Amino acid sequence: MPKKLITHTQKHYGIREDAQEFPMMVVLSFVYVCNARCPNCPYNNSEIRATYKDAMIMSEAIFKRIADECGQYRSLLRISGGGEPMLHPKATELMRYAKEKGCRIGLITNGSRFHQENLNVLIEAGVDAIEFSVDAGNITEYDMVRPGLSWKILNRNVSMAIEIRDKLKAETRIIASIIDQKGIDVNLAETYWTKIVDKVQIRKYLTWGINANHSADETPYLPLEERIPCPWLFERLNIDSRGDVTLCGEDIAFNEKFANIMEYSIESIWRGKIFESFREMHLRRKGNEIPICLKCPDWRYRSWHYNYWKVLKDAEDNKR
Repeated sequence: MPKKLITHTQKHYGIREDAQEFPMMVVLSFVYVCNARCPNCPYNNSEIRATYKDAMIMSEAIFKRIADECGQYRSLLRISGGGEPMLHPKATELMRYAKEKGCRIGLITNGSRFHQENLNVLIEAGVDAIEFSVDAGNITEYDMVRPGLSWKILNRNVSMAIEIRDKLKAETRIIASIIDQKGIDVNLAETYWTKIVDKVQIRKYLTWGINANHSADETPYLPLEERIPCPWLFERLNIDSRGDVTLCGEDIAFNEKFANIMEYSIESIWRGKIFESFREMHLRRKGNEIPICLKCPDWRYRSWHYNYWKVLKDAEDNKR
């Protein structure tokens, strides 16, 4: 059966219904340390990590301040960053804390640092989704795009997560993420992981303005000439390990930071004049007059419908 065609645009644009008061998603650069040497990682191909020597991991104080406020709105904390989140020495403890405060949690991981104990804690705590960055469907291709990691350990830990989730009858969704990049048989990878996880997400290859272009599918979601508003501004906020806030997740170096959550509430930043002005520019189809948006090489790959929310829904519908 052919795949259902996904529409990436819509008739009217504006702040998401569930983001009127507070971002639906707060994306955290939780760590900047990594145990992989992925050749197409923008952090491996830049000096960004060197600029975070004073904040290679997010402090407990900053994380808890974020979790305390996000929990009041049931916002989703997307645990990500410039490295492997499970290398944070308090990763399990802090995610459990956030769940107790009412946050939803979406963890993005290379899957290498799990064992029975920490998976039990995370899944029992109610982590909403564990997204494994798998990127391949066999050991040969995996070793090429994920050097430093083990295909065997990845498979073991994905299976372990499924087993624990099912044993606990928990709600955690188990997702596999595959970047559609040159050298990878994305159809083979999708077929392989679909048999194991709740949902496979195929991602566009992004350069982040840093990487060389290794995309295997450059078909855009949004026609750039129409300057359709970027959905990220209308649903999510990005915070780094220092608590700094930037306009957009494309700015992984946080060069355009304009506030810090230790000085201002997330709510006040989200509905403040600076962020509102960025959104207004996009709604007037003048987003390209914002310097970071003008230079963004990946705007064309944003979608108003093929996004993390769809992945979560599909994973829930497919949950084994």
